[in-house]
Amino acid sequence: MTRVLSTAYAVVAYLAFLVVIVWAVAFLADVGPATTVDRGPATAWPVAAAVDLLLVAVFALHHSVFARASTKRRFARALPARVERATYVLAASALLALVLWQWRPIPAVIWHVDAEPWRTALWAVCALGWLIAIGATFMIDHLGFVGLRQAVSGRPPASAFQARGLYALVRHPLMLGLLLAFWVTPIMTWGHALFAAAFSGYIAIGIRFEERALRAELGEPYARYARRTPALVPGLRPAAWRGSASGITPE
Repeated sequence: MTRVLSTAYAVVAYLAFLVVIVWAVAFLADVGPATTVDRGPATAWPVAAAVDLLLVAVFALHHSVFARASTKRRFARALPARVERATYVLAASALLALVLWQWRPIPAVIWHVDAEPWRTALWAVCALGWLIAIGATFMIDHLGFVGLRQAVSGRPPASAFQARGLYALVRHPLMLGLLLAFWVTPIMTWGHALFAAAFSGYIAIGIRFEERALRAELGEPYARYARRTPALVPGLRPAAWRGSASGITPE
């Protein structure tokens, strides 16, 4: 019964995750009946910027707190291991939904591309960003990423490291995809730019902490991978690897 209930709970969390991801795509594309990045309650721009940054900060704080080992230990005492990841996914989905629902647009336009084929090309790159972000989760362990595997098996997913697919090109393809989805658009308003910049800052901080955790968990295999594989830009050799090639031993 524990396994059945845990699996049902994880499925609900996963469905919430899917709904919010679809909403996020429509939100940034400025389509659909719900609030979008450029369509919502009219607010003076200083107030809108303050509300929007507060929303992003609450979302980021949740991720930062949950990522701490001390927090994970506390939740491990309060929650069954089967549903720990699913609970994280459900909470993150709820907080992202709050950001999308309560977002205050700042509609002043920075750029607006109408000419073809450039407008279509920009939408294509934006769509590619979403596909890269979603595809990256399947190149590691999608079911483990969303908590379904843990709910069914009762065990954490294996942490064996394999640099395959997009991970052979960059260390953080999911983040690369999100950055493309956030920034590449034919219509960039100040509200959209604020959303993209705020979440880009969070991504930069998140990568730093994730790198530290991966190095601690996986050790030298990940360190070797990091020395030869760029973090976000394919073909850009990491600084540590360039130093090694010039005779300087990387840290």
